[in-house]
Amino acid sequence: MAQVPSLENLQTFLALAQDLNFRRAAGRLHLDQSALSRRIQKLEQTLGFRLLDRTTREVSLTQAGQQFYQTAADLLRTYEEQVDTARRVAQGKTGLLRVAYMAFAATELMPAAVARFRQAHQHVDLRLSYIRTQGQKVALANQEIDLGYMIGPFDHPDYKSVTLSSEPLYVVTPRNHPLLLLPSIAPQDLAGHDMILGDMREWDEYRWRLNDLFSAEGVSLKVTLEASNTLGLIGLVSAGLGVTIYPESLIGFLGRTVKVRQIMHPAFRSRTILVWRRSNQSSQVRSYVEIAKHVGPR
Repeated sequence: MAQVPSLENLQTFLALAQDLNFRRAAGRLHLDQSALSRRIQKLEQTLGFRLLDRTTREVSLTQAGQQFYQTAADLLRTYEEQVDTARRVAQGKTGLLRVAYMAFAATELMPAAVARFRQAHQHVDLRLSYIRTQGQKVALANQEIDLGYMIGPFDHPDYKSVTLSSEPLYVVTPRNHPLLLLPSIAPQDLAGHDMILGDMREWDEYRWRLNDLFSAEGVSLKVTLEASNTLGLIGLVSAGLGVTIYPESLIGFLGRTVKVRQIMHPAFRSRTILVWRRSNQSSQVRSYVEIAKHVGPR
């Protein structure tokens, strides 16, 4: 019977094949370079062929190593999936549902649906992850999640979606800001004011939505500062450095250091949608969607 490579040596090879650098791969695996080299040598001895070409300056995969890399990656992925399945069975779980959400769904829509779903499906392993809208689209395509709470709209023939809320947008200001003196606030009133918005790495979809809305009204936003999270944005606003724009779902969590006023325009709303792959017909997905449609704000 042929020898079977150890998982440890396969994982070591995959790390080295990705980095093609002994020092970086060893650091990632928390090994010294000599230990990493011994594992690779042992794996090559077990397989009976060379995986790597080594020189004093670089490391490259042999043709056999390139072929084996994909095989090893598939083997480890299958192993991890099977261990995960067995662990759920041992814990009495009969299914798995992976749900991603972004900030606007985190306060009401997602928690309300999760609470109801957990009551009805106690034996389903429910896993939640915070992922921005664009990241969720990638995760859905790669089948890494089953459902995603996103900023809408999202129209694609491979996916289904349902609108869960359409909420008005508010301008968030320091306590003594001149905008608060206006009887009502229209989009044009924000022209020229210093704007603090979420950065494009984390808030890209929302930024694009705001740009579209204001551009349609002939307003160019004057973005002077960016922050990556809600607390950072509100801290900068409360310090008097500018204003920001939030959907209604986040208004109740802002605290006393800022003031809020609704932007009075029918188009200035933010849609939160729930998206899943059209090919995913699992009972857990269907049940969660039905629950999500009937909880939280509309």
